Amino acid sequence: MKDKKAKKQKAKKPSTQSHLPIAEIKEGVVILKDGTLRSVLLTSSINFALKSEDEQNSLIASYVSFLNSIDFPIQIVVQSRQLQIKPYLKKLIKLEKKQANELLRIQIADYRSFVEELVDMGQIMTKRFYVVVPFDPLSNRKKSFWSRFKEVIKPVLTMRLKEERFKKRKEDLDMRLRQVEAGLQSMGLEVVQLDTQALIELYYSSYNPDIALSEQLAETDKLQVEEF
Repeated sequence: MKDKKAKKQKAKKPSTQSHLPIAEIKEGVVILKDGTLRSVLLTSSINFALKSEDEQNSLIASYVSFLNSIDFPIQIVVQSRQLQIKPYLKKLIKLEKKQANELLRIQIADYRSFVEELVDMGQIMTKRFYVVVPFDPLSNRKKSFWSRFKEVIKPVLTMRLKEERFKKRKEDLDMRLRQVEAGLQSMGLEVVQLDTQALIELYYSSYNPDIALSEQLAETDKLQVEEF
């Protein structure tokens, strides 16, 4: 009897997911518990210091024009992370084992050792640039006390969007995305929208920076998501 009670009490404990602001990620869109949506764009960078004065002025003018063209907020995130070299090393090991030519196999092994030593000598960091585009259909001020109270008790169940409503909001969000993409591309930046898998990996590494280095996240179709 004690074991059954202990199991029931353990089952009632809220999981880590209940403490996160994210309710769901699907179709390349992050749905937050307050009902708002987010899409994330990965952008390239520009070495501003290497540009001529005319090019710098042109970039500044394009950036100002881009900011003036949007009537909604965006978030620019610069993320620095230690270079994840293990997947690359695993590929080299596979190539080394498959290589029939002895000389080439030795060269691959030497190159792999060189890369490992180079990474061990100093922490090599990678820097990525993201632009978060939001869509907020409702304002929290319009919600009643009981609506906000219900969100606290069962946030995911309350804010899990119906499919039709999600589709409509996603269409509005996509319009914003196209506008932001066009503005960034006008400055010579390359822009890619993160899909569902990439979004999950981004938030996983953001919330678990240390674990993400040693434990890679599985593909979305292999993940087991806890239901609330």
